[in-house]
Formats: sequence, structure tokens, C-alpha cells
Amino acid sequence: MDEKPSPRKGPHLCSLRCGLAVVMHLSNFAMITQRVSLSIAVIAMVNGTQQPAAANASADGPRADALKDAGRARQELGAETSEYVWSPATQGVIFSSISYGIIVTLIPSGYLAGIFGAKQMLGAGLLISSLLTLLTPWAADLGVALLIVVRTVQGMAQGMAWTGQFTIWAKWAPPLERSKLTSIAGSGAAFGSFIILCVGGLISQALGWPFIFYIFGGIGCVCCLLWFTVIYDDPVRHPCISVREKDHIVSSLAQQPTSCRRSVPVKAMVRCLPLWAIFMGFFSHFWLCTIIITYLPTYIHSVLHVNIRESGVLSSLPFVAASTCTILGGQLADFLLSRKLLRLVTVRKLFSSLGLLLPSLCAVALPFVASSHTATIALLILIPGTSNLCDAGFIVNSLDIAPRYASFLMGVARGFGLVAGIISSTATGFLISQDSVSGWRNVFFLSAAINVCGLLFYLAFGRADIQDWAKDRSLAGL
Repeated sequence: MDEKPSPRKGPHLCSLRCGLAVVMHLSNFAMITQRVSLSIAVIAMVNGTQQPAAANASADGPRADALKDAGRARQELGAETSEYVWSPATQGVIFSSISYGIIVTLIPSGYLAGIFGAKQMLGAGLLISSLLTLLTPWAADLGVALLIVVRTVQGMAQGMAWTGQFTIWAKWAPPLERSKLTSIAGSGAAFGSFIILCVGGLISQALGWPFIFYIFGGIGCVCCLLWFTVIYDDPVRHPCISVREKDHIVSSLAQQPTSCRRSVPVKAMVRCLPLWAIFMGFFSHFWLCTIIITYLPTYIHSVLHVNIRESGVLSSLPFVAASTCTILGGQLADFLLSRKLLRLVTVRKLFSSLGLLLPSLCAVALPFVASSHTATIALLILIPGTSNLCDAGFIVNSLDIAPRYASFLMGVARGFGLVAGIISSTATGFLISQDSVSGWRNVFFLSAAINVCGLLFYLAFGRADIQDWAKDRSLAGL
């Protein structure tokens, strides 16, 4: 009766592919909270009585201020005694270790996910990250070196989980629903950032800082159980999917070439300008986003002069906007495609333009409205919110130009983004250490310039058609 499914305008709320997006949303929620949890707990963990040496006062001015703020924060949060004497430099190494771990596994895990199955790769990554989160208080007790190792391995596990997602969507997401489904899944990261900033301090105050790791590590373990029992690598093998939905997904993906051939055409990829356009988009996008995520509480405290409790609440507001814009952007993109109002490449470039240009304008305007609390908060909310419109642009573009290698390419693209994040964090610290006012202005101007350059490159070379090197050789007659 249902051999030829009728076309659909979008995923039904009760469809398995929509359920997959929700489960992946929860997984991303768990991973981002596990990643940020140490940034919240460290306020109660670290002994802030140790002051930097006078000789280092000029070089580490912002770090010294942050150390003093941490001391005040412990009093406001009602924390008991601090347990660890970690210098600001040591804390910086601990925080960055998870990013280095993610970089190590992004590319190989993306490739292996296409071979062994993304379900196992993503599930294993989430499980390892969750277990290591539960063990973080124990690792901190045993020493800084072990904690750095734990955080690095946790980053490697999260790198496995992030890249495995696009291999799944290459088999589950019909072309006209990709933006919508991936945006629902991706919004879990923004929502998780909001939740951890809101409740992390309260958990530390009420139960003690180790429970930040226990609670969010436990949530990750629950998500793992849900993941391994509900999710399958493709709709054909899912035992509970309806015939109608399975036929709809399979028929919509019928035009996309697949093959058992596993070799990666690296040379062709290196020469592919549309692929480099995606990489440049990721680099530009992550540059500004990392600054906002890392330095937002510091900026709010130093510019608006609010206490740590108010700073935490204000810092969480942008991530509400980010989560909302991610979902709405995906809905709008698929609406434009399903109604055939715009071509696919036009939609990708439109949302890439909005996601790179709008936050750049907001960032440039920030130094000029520093005297207004309302205007500053409004712009800070708009920056991550509008940035996440890129989720319907170049971020999902690898599924368009090379669905067979989407997971591998996503790993490479996120590698570019992480490199940008590491460089931007270092550059920001250097610039604001020279002079706070001019430093922040230079940080935002530089970020806007990089965003505009990335956008121009993407507009010039971005494409949305499957590239020749990504097609099945047998189908292409090669």
C-alpha cells in the first residue's frame, strides 16, 4: 500500500529521524556540559590566596584579576575551603588539554566512523567522556598531571562523538530536512552551555563542587543507554521504523551515490576549492565563537562591573539565543528549499552570510556601547545567536558536496575550527593584557575582519552540488 511514499514537507514529530535528532541533542548537551563543568567547578577547587609574583604583575594582569575574582566568587557561592593550589598558568594548561585531545581524534574518528559505524563510534565516545567526567574529582586529588591526562583523553573521546554524527545524518536525513534535523541536534551544545552556566554555581553551593561532575557525568551515561538502545546506523536496519518512513528516507537519498569503496581521495580534496570554502568558514566561525564562550564572563565582569552571580546569569543568556536561532535557522532553511523559493547553494550562502556578517557587526559595535549595560548585553546575546545561523550554511555543506565522506570532512573542518579557537584565545589574552580598553576593541575588530574574509572566500567558492571525486566511480563511468 505504501510502496511510493508521498512527499513530505518535513519530519513528523513522531518520526524516528526526529527522535534521532532529539537523542543527538541530548548527547551534545551532555558533552558540552562535561566540557565546561571544570570551568565552573574550578572557582571552588582552586586556592585563590596564592598571588602572582610582583615581577609577573604586568604580564599576567588579567590573570591576576581573574584570580581575585575567583576568591570573591567562592565567598558568594558559599564554597567551603579550596583544595588545590593551581597557578593561572596551570589552570590554562588544564583547560586547553581537552581541546588538544579533540584535535587528535577529529580526523581519524571521522574516517573510522564511515567504516565501523557511527553508532558505535559516537556511543563509545560519549560513554568514555561520561565515565572520565565521573572520575575527574578523583584525578584532581591524585595530581595535576593525571587530571591533564584525563582531560586530554576526554577530549579524544568527544572528538570521536562529534564527528560521528554526520555519518549518521548522511543516511538518515533527507536532503530537504538536513538543516532542520542537524540544527535540532546541534542546538544541544548551546542549550547545555546555558544550563551549566546557570546551575553549576548552585550545585557547587548546595552539594559541593564534585557533584557538578557526578551529575553531568551521570546524565551522559543515561544518554549512552538511550543511544545504544534506540539508535541505528541507517533506517534500513532499524527494527521499529515504519515502512512509510523508511521508504521516504531511502527514496529521497536514492540520487546520492554510495559505495563500499573506502579509500579517501585526499589529493582531489586538497584541490577542491568548495571544500576549502567550508574549512575557511569553520575557521572564521570558531574564531569569534571561542572568544565569546571563553571570555564572556570576564568581559561582562570587567566592562559592566557586576558580581560573579549576576555575571553567570548574564553569561548564560546568549546561549538561549544561540539554541533558539539554531533551530529556527534550520526550519527556515528547509522551508525555503521545500517550497523551492531558493536554490540549495543560495540557501547555504545566505545563512553563511547571516551567520558571519551579523555577529561581526555586533562585535564591532560593542566597544562603542560599553557605557550602556542594556546595549552591551543585547549585542552579546546577538553575537552567538546570529553566529549559529551558520548551522544551516557551510556547517552542513559537507553533506551536500560529499555525503560519502561527510563524517571525515566534518572532522577536518572542526579541526580548522579548533585551531582557530586555540589561536583566538591566545591572541585575546595577549591583546587584553596590554590594555583592557584598546585590547578588547582590537579583539573584536580582528574577529570581524577574519569573519568577513572567511565569508568572502565562501561566497566566491562555495558550492552545493556533489563533487566529482565524491561520486561512485562505477556510476560515474570511471
